[in-house]
Amino acid sequence: MLTLLFDGIAYGMLLFILAVGLSVTMGLMNFINLAHGAFAMVGGYLTVVLTQQYGVPFLWCLPIAFVGAALLGAVLERTLYRPMYKKPHLDQVLFSIGLAFMAVAATDYLMGSQQQIMQLPDWLRGRTELLGGDLGMGHYRLFIIAVCAALTVGLQYVLAQTRFGSRLRASVDDARVAAGLGIHVNWVFAATLAVGSGLAGLGGALGAEVLGLDPTFPLKFMVYFLIVVAVGGTSSITGPLLAALLLGVADVAGKYYVPKLGAFIVYALMIAILIWRPQGLFVRKGGR
Repeated sequence: MLTLLFDGIAYGMLLFILAVGLSVTMGLMNFINLAHGAFAMVGGYLTVVLTQQYGVPFLWCLPIAFVGAALLGAVLERTLYRPMYKKPHLDQVLFSIGLAFMAVAATDYLMGSQQQIMQLPDWLRGRTELLGGDLGMGHYRLFIIAVCAALTVGLQYVLAQTRFGSRLRASVDDARVAAGLGIHVNWVFAATLAVGSGLAGLGGALGAEVLGLDPTFPLKFMVYFLIVVAVGGTSSITGPLLAALLLGVADVAGKYYVPKLGAFIVYALMIAILIWRPQGLFVRKGGR
């Protein structure tokens, strides 16, 4: 039981890092980016290629995956996303899901359709048994929890305590007034989307071994990202974090105890929470 809880927490923390960028763009920037999973796929494939073909150490690949996905996000924000900010949500959905399908097709053409195998360093492959074997902690999952917890604290600090967080909140509340106060609103939103994309890339690098990596990754996990955002709400990162942890524990426990039901338990939990709180656990309306 404790091992399932541990694995569920690790899975939930990973989903949070993958989905938090989408939570920010949907909740704060009021922009629906269903191609968010493509940035995670980019980070995963960068890590696989660098470790297998060029022998780059795994730990070095993590910041590279973040920077690579963030740069791609910044370029797409400047060229494709920015004109879509003021479009109706349906246009944003069709546009971004089209990008996701293009990313799937391009990856399948360039990398092949087979699932990629992540080569972890030896020190992340072991397992530690505690409490007489009741709690088995995989070293890699423990590493995921530690990294994601540190990122969560850092994100919370940046959004709540730094000048950039203040400028982001001001830009969200009223972009025109924020610009009149000297805030470069376009730069703030570009940086926000780039960081969110970078976090997705980092999550893809961390999650390639746990979640599996193939060209359908952006579509396979799109629903999970949306569940985290819908259930968690968008007022802060606390809601998506709690939603991701609930989703991770429910998914792992459900697949272990009642594997025939598959994802039914996850969706049932989502429906129950949304009936209880239709606007999600935490809510904040975006501006733009």
